[in-house]
Amino acid sequence: MKTASVLIKRNVKLFFKDKGMFFTALITPGILLVLYATFLSNVYRDSFLAGLPEGISLDDGLIDGLVAGQLMSSLLAVSCVTVAFCANFLMVQDRANGTAKDLCIAPVKSSTLSLCYYVATLLSTFLICFIATGLCLLYVAIQGWYLSVVDVLMIFLDVTVLVLFGTALSSVINFFLSTQGQLSAVGTIVSAGYGFICGAYMPISSFGEGLQNAVMFLPGTYGTALMRNHSLGGVFAEMEAQGLPVEVTDSLRDLLDCNLYFFGDKVPFPVMYLILGGAVAILVLAYVLMNRFRKKA
Repeated sequence: MKTASVLIKRNVKLFFKDKGMFFTALITPGILLVLYATFLSNVYRDSFLAGLPEGISLDDGLIDGLVAGQLMSSLLAVSCVTVAFCANFLMVQDRANGTAKDLCIAPVKSSTLSLCYYVATLLSTFLICFIATGLCLLYVAIQGWYLSVVDVLMIFLDVTVLVLFGTALSSVINFFLSTQGQLSAVGTIVSAGYGFICGAYMPISSFGEGLQNAVMFLPGTYGTALMRNHSLGGVFAEMEAQGLPVEVTDSLRDLLDCNLYFFGDKVPFPVMYLILGGAVAILVLAYVLMNRFRKKA
């Protein structure tokens, strides 16, 4: 345990000392927040207003709160995964510069090294994503606060589950990388593409039917939906309190991907958590088996 503790501290310290990896991971949520607030906020606002039935109007403050909640859920759903990849790049760098071989020469088990990389990535990602969550909540408070204490707690729970998912996914994918070129390519692909396939950048409801069905097989889609529900639940409750019919708020939930449908059947919240948790368990098991197989080979 002492050896593992030393290696975990070493990995965490190297991550935060490496200005390239650290600032890339830390700035990414901040840049996304600025970009979302600058460019996507108007898109979200127009999409929301277009979904309102004729003759129904809402206070600007309520609309601002809904847009801010949607921005927050999109940013956190993406950042929890992309930051995990950035934090896990240390494992690839150690392979690329030969540090991993030096560590293997020392009396340290290969399984211990793999565990230390995983735990260090998890801790670093948690720290950055919780800071990002605080910044997002501050942004929502400025724009329009409709969240309850339960909503905030559930948002932190969603962040926790998504960080676990992002860490497990990055560990499995980065396991096969061994050069800086591969690292850069994967980082670019994940940063550019994950937000689209998980429904963070564009609502899944705007996709074609075939693509909608396809993304329903991806666990990240359910993470985004959970984040949407807990970020927008207070806004929808206030809408109904102001007299907006439940049918209208349900249609808006469909429009904003709060409700997900698997081949026409609505997916309940517990099932969403079950899918995400199952994906984490499968990825962790795959990571363990891959390390054992490499050790025997």
